[in-house]
Amino acid sequence: MATLAHDTTPDVVSSRALAGLGFAVLSAASFGLSGALARGLLDTGWTPGAVSLLRIAIAAAVVAPFGAVALRGRWHLLRRNLRGLLFYGIVAVAMPQFSYFSAVAHTQVAPALLIEFTAPAAVVLFLWLRRGERPSRVTVGGALLAALGLVLVLDLVSGADLSAVGVAWAMVAMIGCATYFLLSADDTGLPPIALAGGGMLVAAVALALLGLVGLLDMRAATVDVDLAGTAVAWWVPVVLLGVVTAAVSYVAGIAAIRRLGSRLASFVALLEVVSGVLWAWFLLGELPHAAQLLGGALILAGVVGVKLGERATSVAHPAVRER
Repeated sequence: MATLAHDTTPDVVSSRALAGLGFAVLSAASFGLSGALARGLLDTGWTPGAVSLLRIAIAAAVVAPFGAVALRGRWHLLRRNLRGLLFYGIVAVAMPQFSYFSAVAHTQVAPALLIEFTAPAAVVLFLWLRRGERPSRVTVGGALLAALGLVLVLDLVSGADLSAVGVAWAMVAMIGCATYFLLSADDTGLPPIALAGGGMLVAAVALALLGLVGLLDMRAATVDVDLAGTAVAWWVPVVLLGVVTAAVSYVAGIAAIRRLGSRLASFVALLEVVSGVLWAWFLLGELPHAAQLLGGALILAGVVGVKLGERATSVAHPAVRER
């Protein structure tokens, strides 16, 4: 939705952007925890379908009641957005989570993450081709810098064995991730927490139905999981996956996208990779290399470049501002 630039004062825009960045960092940090937690469950016999279903179902149970309160009786908003909510839950919530865990089951975590996080480039390309929002040279430069940083963070310079099945699942995850950024940016009138809760409910029901008809393998185990050198009960990572890496992440992520726009928010979300490396270091004992730390710095520089590019675009076209 477009609005006149003079409708919003610079101070309000600045505070809105700062709040958006804070929400984006919180979302990325909590999302990044999911890989380390899920890896422990997958190693003990859990399937990607079971991990995805429980993660989303727990998150839905936490977020949906708050989403209902946020609607304040405006149930017509749900009816008006029912089709979009169904699409959001299946394509933007269920699909990327299940696809990513499936990719990790067939190939190394690093290339799976790198493929999924080409989503920001897909967002920029979509906005250019479909809506005519041509990126500036600074935005393109920031994207390339962030991509270089990802290569270093994921330590792909030494080479990695790729599975065709794993790559295919990671590509599906990328499409779902890009859809998440694009759909979350649209102001449909639904409060962010209502959108998150409704999308999670739809995703949980969809995965459960696929499991019931036998299209998804839903195997789980009750053995202890090793985290940070300590054996913990299986339900500990399951609860953390649902509450922290899903409920908190999605609500904060949608709030960030509403304030920053889909393009910038998608690039800030690249910090999830840095977060994932740090969580893997803490929980799995995987110490980052100097090249990976350098890659994190390049990602930050790329995000700054994207922001500068968007500012240059808004100056060149002052009549319209993305919200």
